[in-house]
Amino acid sequence: MDDTTAPPRLTRLTFHGPLSEERAARMLRRLTAQDARATTPATVLDIGCGWGEFMLRFLEAAPGATGVGIDLNEDDLARGRANAEARGLAGRVGFVRESVADTARGPADLVLCFSASHALSDAPPPEHTAAALRALRRLVNPGGRVLLGEGFWQRPPSEEELSAMWPEASASEMHDLAGLVDLAVAAGFRPSWIETASQEEWEDFESGYQSDVEEWLAAHPGHPLAEETRDRVDRHRAMWLRGYRGVMGLAYLTLVPVG
Repeated sequence: MDDTTAPPRLTRLTFHGPLSEERAARMLRRLTAQDARATTPATVLDIGCGWGEFMLRFLEAAPGATGVGIDLNEDDLARGRANAEARGLAGRVGFVRESVADTARGPADLVLCFSASHALSDAPPPEHTAAALRALRRLVNPGGRVLLGEGFWQRPPSEEELSAMWPEASASEMHDLAGLVDLAVAAGFRPSWIETASQEEWEDFESGYQSDVEEWLAAHPGHPLAEETRDRVDRHRAMWLRGYRGVMGLAYLTLVPVG
């Protein structure tokens, strides 16, 4: 490693969020189950896809389906393309670098939006959540599904906790779980399934998010990038452990558009 090489990025994470293998498998079984209520989606749109791991797994489970992932991070998109190629899916999926705001893509049978609703609206929090849900309603086909991963307050945060979170964190910027589901209903959905990330899923995600860099810092304390990198990961760890741990939740809502 030379003096300008950056530390590795997110190689310990399978999904870019607090999502376990077990929960992902259950979601996929529900989405691909063929019964009297629904058919397996044939088209997938992944909003803020990152490397699109859940979308790729869906395509593996639904051999006739095709998908498009949209994101602005070229490193993540390149990882998604490489994974698709390695798994024989490159001909059925595209990873596109573009903004999702006012996207002309879609509608699709299945729309994925994991912790990316902020990209669908310029409205300030908490109004952006309702605006994003209205956008998602336009992006899903009749009879389709939206799988939304969205933050909510598990309990009201204290002033001390808010001060440890991101800049200008406010108790008003997120809803509780019931309020979030109410917004989905108001946007024209029925909640087919409501679930939330567990503490274990959060800890696996937060640890995996930092692990590459923490080990790199331990091995390269004098590297020219070490001070800046150390400050960044220390701030993030403090936001989690002193701020939103056990306070902010992540809801996974499987939403059905009202006809």
